[in-house]
Amino acid sequence: MTNIYTHITSLFTAKQIATEQSGKITDMLSEVACLSPEDALARMETNADGLTVEQAETRTETYGKNQVISDNHSSTSKQLLRLIINPLNIMLLILAVINFVFLDDFESGSIVSLMVILSVGLCFVQERRSNDAAEKLRAMVSTTASVLRRADDEEQGTEGRDARKSSRLELPIEDLVPGDILWLSAGDIIPADVRLLSARDLFINQSALTGESMPVEKFPTLVTGADKNFLELANLAFMGSHVTSGTAKAVILATGGQTYFGSLAHSITAQRVTTSFEKGINRFTWLMIKFMAIMVPLVFLINGFTKHNWMESFVFAMSVAVGLTPEMLPMIVTVNLSKGALAMSRKKVIVKRLNSIQNFGAMDVLCTDKTGTLTQDKVIMKKSVDLQGEDNDAVLEYAYLNSFYQSGLKNLLDVAVLNEVDIRKDLQIDDQAYAKIDEIPFDFVRRRMSVVVGKKETSEHILICKGAVEEILNSCTRGELNGQPFDMTMAHRDETLQLARDLNEDGFRVIAVAHKDMPPEQSVYGVKDENDMTLIGFIAFLDPPKESAAPAIAALESHGIKVKILTGDNDIVALRICKDVNLKVEGVMLGAEVANMTDTELALRVDSTTLFAKLSPAQKARVIAALHANDHVVGFLGDGINDGPALKAADVGISVDTAADIAKESADIILLEKSLMVLEAGVLEGRKVFGNITKYIKMGASSNFGNMFSMLGASAWLPFLPMLPIQVLTNNLLYDFSQTTIPTDNVDEDYLTAPRRWDISHIAKFMIFLGPISSIFDYITFAVMYFGFHANTEATAPLFQTAWFVESILTQTIIIHIIRTNKIPFIESRASWPLILTTVIICTIGIMLPTSIAAHSLGFVALPTIWWPILAVIVGSYMVLAHIVKTWFIKRFGWN
Repeated sequence: MTNIYTHITSLFTAKQIATEQSGKITDMLSEVACLSPEDALARMETNADGLTVEQAETRTETYGKNQVISDNHSSTSKQLLRLIINPLNIMLLILAVINFVFLDDFESGSIVSLMVILSVGLCFVQERRSNDAAEKLRAMVSTTASVLRRADDEEQGTEGRDARKSSRLELPIEDLVPGDILWLSAGDIIPADVRLLSARDLFINQSALTGESMPVEKFPTLVTGADKNFLELANLAFMGSHVTSGTAKAVILATGGQTYFGSLAHSITAQRVTTSFEKGINRFTWLMIKFMAIMVPLVFLINGFTKHNWMESFVFAMSVAVGLTPEMLPMIVTVNLSKGALAMSRKKVIVKRLNSIQNFGAMDVLCTDKTGTLTQDKVIMKKSVDLQGEDNDAVLEYAYLNSFYQSGLKNLLDVAVLNEVDIRKDLQIDDQAYAKIDEIPFDFVRRRMSVVVGKKETSEHILICKGAVEEILNSCTRGELNGQPFDMTMAHRDETLQLARDLNEDGFRVIAVAHKDMPPEQSVYGVKDENDMTLIGFIAFLDPPKESAAPAIAALESHGIKVKILTGDNDIVALRICKDVNLKVEGVMLGAEVANMTDTELALRVDSTTLFAKLSPAQKARVIAALHANDHVVGFLGDGINDGPALKAADVGISVDTAADIAKESADIILLEKSLMVLEAGVLEGRKVFGNITKYIKMGASSNFGNMFSMLGASAWLPFLPMLPIQVLTNNLLYDFSQTTIPTDNVDEDYLTAPRRWDISHIAKFMIFLGPISSIFDYITFAVMYFGFHANTEATAPLFQTAWFVESILTQTIIIHIIRTNKIPFIESRASWPLILTTVIICTIGIMLPTSIAAHSLGFVALPTIWWPILAVIVGSYMVLAHIVKTWFIKRFGWN
């Protein structure tokens, strides 16, 4: 209830603060937008060469780190306070006060207080270690920005200062401060709210802030329209957006929580969708709470009416509540996740968000592009041909000028074109003979990009366009062969498409090249100018398949993961690659088909389709959503600017260390090597983490369900408490300690062969069938003590309580070795040595406590010698029956 109240209150407060703060921020940003670049620099007390290191450090102290919401790895005192103030510890502290003040029982109060200290201390150490480990992993893939910084401490604005003292550095974005000078280029995220100082063909995607999917062009020019929506101001760019093409230089106006995005961050994060992992944990917690809500009042009332000591009954009921609480679950989950993250990092898989590990293991569909995953990611340009398929250097020259002068993120195809010209000794292209006039950036709707260059000698302007074959062809009305233009007829069009198709079938990726003469007086160009062009030919590329791709796909499929290809490339090339890597293609769907389908129609087709080709970014996200609708856990591997929507739509977004900033920021998992084999290793670690967490949950659920029957029956039957409150708490403390090594446990190989998902109904069934088994042997213990040893009066109650304590701690501790595997324990499957060691230690302590120096304080008495062989038979029989029931359960309901 406290957490729910806090969440609602903080959400309301956050929205109220966000409204007030965003108003102040927008006023400031709008004001700076109306200033010239020079005045904006003066306003920020900086200059075009950047801040000094000393100034940056001072501003970090003033404004703090550039983090929207700071990590809550708060101070040690705050972390300890948070761990102390939780319902379980409050319950224990109330018990301690009752023992100290009302019952005058110093020993019991001290033990309860010790439980709080040990519980908080253990969780604090484990949580701190886990947080530190997670921070180190995140630091391995931190996003950086290109910043100008000066080493000297000269005053800002001093004229004549040597500009070479200013250095261009790559700094983590959290180290940026207001006044820093940034360089931005295609693929960069905007790390703060900035005012543009200069820009060249700069297009920015602001969809995270405005919902507008198309990039908008930005200019450094002074704005005068104060009545405009400040998000539309052309010389401002905002945190939360990213550069799709072009370059710019900008000064930072605001960072972290002082940005517009930061002012909204609390309400944005409050709306984050709960993962299947979190839902599973919450369902289990509520299941336990429901049992406690039934059992604790019953125990209190039954003991109160039968023993007529309401205070004692209350303390006992509170102790039972503590015993039923899965208080180690947060620590078990945290340690398992951090241990899994560290293990994955050793296999070149970095986890940015710990909760995504379980989704990684539950993934049953992997969607990926073919480039770099199925192929070597080493694109080589092999051909430049005219419209008859003959080698033609003029086509290469036009393609080179397009790739050389475009300011967007140069993809592998651009790099391959530039490299081809560099190594061709017989081809000399004088790029200095041209001057860039303008650029029309690539987008995933047009699937082409253009540059306009002017010949310095003649001043004539030429628009050079390259892109997908059909998209270029649809914008061309003429063709060119041997330098002679001709009108493009349907027959010419069909011949051209057949030539491209033949190249595709040979395994080449084909890009069309076209040009258009433009009037020299025109200086600004747009998409409307990409018409009536002249098609001159094609450039063809090879990206050979990876040798590791075929075995990696086979390994993923053997572990229950279907691989689907989502590519912007055409289907013919993609089919050839799929064939080369032995990926069986069951069906092919093109982006045009996806566009014409409803969500329901798409959901009916996605399972039977392996290859999705010529997709836009939005269509990739739609395919993933359709797979979700069919109850799949979907992973998406992407590294480009266009992959952001799909990465966010997937259950687990996966990217690579060399990806565009926006892709890395959207991803949950980062691969240090773009390989499906590396991915497969990470998936197995995710399943191991899930397996160890469910061991604790199954054991806790079944044990608590069994204890409910035992406690209720004993409370109604016995004339005394079946176990003293302090004994219940001690039992719980020892039992909890025995489970702390579960994260180190081994996971059976056959458990890893299939995706594992949260199934609360399966856990409930396991609890119902396995839980009462422990109660059977508890009642056998009760009967032996009550009738065999005549422990049936107040005077002999300590003997009864001691015997049940020992039997209870032994059965509860040993049962993990039955539950942890679907095989025969100790013979076919053995636990990790740390788990075996803690089991032995806790069982030994449980056996020795009745004769230890703490026995009197805990209300224990020495047990008769004859009891020990009886106890051995009880414990051994319990293990055998539990294994038999577990085996039957697996055959009947499966093993999750």
